[in-house]
Amino acid sequence: MSRIASKFAKLQAEGKSAFVSYLMAGDPDYDTSLEIVRGLPAAGVDIIELGMQFTDPMADGPAIQLAGQRALKAGMNLNKTLQFVQDFRETDNETPIVLMGYYNPIHSMGVDAFLAAAKSAGVDGLIVVDLPPEEDSELCIPAMAMGIDFIRLTTPTTNDKRLPKVMQNTSGFIYYVSINGITGAAEASAAMVAPEVARIKAASDLPVCVGFGIKTPATAKEIAAVADGAVVGSAIVERIGAGQSPAEVLKFVTALAAGAHSA
Repeated sequence: MSRIASKFAKLQAEGKSAFVSYLMAGDPDYDTSLEIVRGLPAAGVDIIELGMQFTDPMADGPAIQLAGQRALKAGMNLNKTLQFVQDFRETDNETPIVLMGYYNPIHSMGVDAFLAAAKSAGVDGLIVVDLPPEEDSELCIPAMAMGIDFIRLTTPTTNDKRLPKVMQNTSGFIYYVSINGITGAAEASAAMVAPEVARIKAASDLPVCVGFGIKTPATAKEIAAVADGAVVGSAIVERIGAGQSPAEVLKFVTALAAGAHSA
């Protein structure tokens, strides 16, 4: 059983929803970022999403765009991100790691080389926002053959006709984007999310995690109550961008995780 499947099975047995955190790998620099990420499991994070730096992150709002720029300026690239995962695995072999980003850096590295390095480093899943199901042969199917989950995004505009296509090669969990638009743009609403989660779960046996627009422990609790997990990215990344210390960032993450787990 994969780390992701094991984590959801454990949480389900405990009657809890997952708390998933997103950070840009290497933001604001390699060592500070690694210190924060190594502290996430103790802060209550169940699954860690790490951003892969890219110069044209079209789905991301200002907070994550700036995080990517800071990481790039600090010398981060895809090879160093994979090394980052490997360094994390030296002290944690249980927490699932998902890389999230865009296809261009992976394509530039070469799919086969990337997947081999990702598997070796300890990557459990991929979220590649600009590869639709029609392009599954590019990366999705090879990744799944390597034992790396390919996690798909669904949105409020993914209608019932499109949904089965999106589900066809998805594994690990389904990431429901609670609002239309870029990351960090608005506040998620449990009342609007609940029927969409139910619709997705009727089409798939996979857990459904909800992201975009979750900024507070209270909202994390509300969303976790109607989904299998809550994902927070921009609100954490903003604190890193503001120069908060790793301890301050992790204190905020602890509060978010407590909110999600209390649902």
